[in-house]
Amino acid sequence: MSQLSDYHRDRIQSVLGASPLIPVIAIRDPEDAIPLCRALVAGGISVLEITLRTEHGLRAIETVRSAIPEAWVGAGTVTSVEQYRQVESAGAQFVITPGVTESLLEFGVTSAVPLLPGIATVSELMMGYQHGYRAFKFFPAEVSGGVAALKSFGGPFPEVVFCPTGGIRRATAKDYLALGNVKAVGGSWLTPEDVVAQKDWAQIEDIARGSLADL
Repeated sequence: MSQLSDYHRDRIQSVLGASPLIPVIAIRDPEDAIPLCRALVAGGISVLEITLRTEHGLRAIETVRSAIPEAWVGAGTVTSVEQYRQVESAGAQFVITPGVTESLLEFGVTSAVPLLPGIATVSELMMGYQHGYRAFKFFPAEVSGGVAALKSFGGPFPEVVFCPTGGIRRATAKDYLALGNVKAVGGSWLTPEDVVAQKDWAQIEDIARGSLADL
């Protein structure tokens, strides 16, 4: 079985260490990608997860990578090796999946773009652990046990760290970040659909800055 390299582990640790909050970004209008991401960066967010939940995700990764080189720009909601290859070509600096398969874990070991695999159970964590992964997305966090679950994971896996996402709100993010095994928290509250639809980039910047100040 292939094992994850120290380079991959270090890169993911760098991503998780760059920002305690990671916005889950779904681009519905391609013209929004750059101003939305610029507003988040202006508000202090330096890691951007652009998801493949819409048809504009791949192109948005390309354009934001070019326009905002100072930020970490990655791909979220990657569910297949084919998509993993596509986001590699688009210039993604990291990949986040909602769950795990053996093929994705194996591909992540060999890819130049590091993977943060999504898990919801200890069994899934152990699948990734066998391949050398020591950092995971915990998704969907709230319905999978939330803070209590992550505390329990820390017993048998003290060296594993997490980025919980799913159902987390601005008011609860700090509860997760108070845990020693949580390095960052992901959330869609940083990019409310109605605010993005109104193209109110000043409010997006305020939400980012205020959310960081709440921690």
